[in-house]
Amino acid sequence: SSRIFEDNGSQDHLIRIALNQYGMYGVLVQKEIPFAVTLEPDGGDVKYIPSGIYECRSTMYHKGGYPTFEIFVPGRDRILFHKGNTEDDTRGCVLVGEEFGLIKGKPGILQSGRGFTEFMDSVGDSFRLAVSGLV
Repeated sequence: SSRIFEDNGSQDHLIRIALNQYGMYGVLVQKEIPFAVTLEPDGGDVKYIPSGIYECRSTMYHKGGYPTFEIFVPGRDRILFHKGNTEDDTRGCVLVGEEFGLIKGKPGILQSGRGFTEFMDSVGDSFRLAVSGLV
């Protein structure tokens, strides 16, 4: 399969586009092409991932029992990409899905299983991720 994320640090981005009481919404982008949507906590009692460029390496999401990637952020532990639909499904990690929508009337992301699988099938063992937008 083709690699969505190249190890170049300049073209692969998590761009935050909206922040409200239900979370911080973003888009994963490669070479200016949107690939997937993301959801992170709204920052209430959880620190945001600061804007910057981060190394991401393969690891296991032990709670879910499946492989994923850890985003290595200085001073933070175990920030992962994983499946989930609403802010309730994350404590600082980045949820990946296919589209924004409502889950039982609450804003979130939809088709997370499919979006996460597509994401995992499109990356190697490690990649660099530029995080930008909003914060």
